[in-house]
Amino acid sequence: MFDLPALEKSLAGTVYAGKLRFFPITGSTNTDAMAAARAGAPHGSVFFADEQTAGRGRGDHAWHSAAGQGLYVSVLLRLPLPASRLPLLPLAGGLAAAKAIRVASGLTVDLRWPNDLLLGPRKTGGILAEAQTEGGTLSFAVVGIGINVHQHSFDPALSTPGTSLDLESGRTIDRQQLLIALLESLEDESRAVLDPGAGKAIPARLERASTWIRGREVEVHGPQACIGITEGLDEDGFLLVRTAGRLVHVQTGGIRAAGAGPQGD
Repeated sequence: MFDLPALEKSLAGTVYAGKLRFFPITGSTNTDAMAAARAGAPHGSVFFADEQTAGRGRGDHAWHSAAGQGLYVSVLLRLPLPASRLPLLPLAGGLAAAKAIRVASGLTVDLRWPNDLLLGPRKTGGILAEAQTEGGTLSFAVVGIGINVHQHSFDPALSTPGTSLDLESGRTIDRQQLLIALLESLEDESRAVLDPGAGKAIPARLERASTWIRGREVEVHGPQACIGITEGLDEDGFLLVRTAGRLVHVQTGGIRAAGAGPQGD
């Protein structure tokens, strides 16, 4: 279990101080955070759980969240951000998670656009960003991050095989230190999204942290389904895929290696 007093002490001086909400068990931390946001919860509120019974990934895919095995956390952000820049938030969340994993475990994450955290060919986590806008401006956003930490077995039916930080590092990773590193990094990335120069650099930073964003033959699943070669990200963070006949700006959906089949994880 988490040491909540020690966690509060470690986060003193950050935007999260005094705003931690821990649940031994809950349905979904993102659902909790969205409800709290609508009720007026402040910027920097953190919702995390030891277990989720209805964890969600992108596209309403289920996210298996066994008790004590992973990091399941959602952060409420109230940022003065134009709605047009919202696609940068899940990318920023991915960069924050990758840095936190590197700090806590020494492992290097491969970021698969738009929201998957991979270690080699295996998936160890994902990002789910949800938002509410008003008049073209962000009212609030919730960035949910799930990371497999201690798991040693996974559903063989997953389209992308699963893994965990323990399995890949060969040691037991401290969930509390991972959470601290994640929140500190996410605070930095939230500032970057707001800064015009730093925000503009996020797509390029994601590209450097990914083997999927340029020169990879992929199959796009979703409204803009196609098969082609990735050609980077545009300034809004959308994926560019060159097909036989055109350049597709993929705004939503997911990607897999060409021929790998539909998403199921």
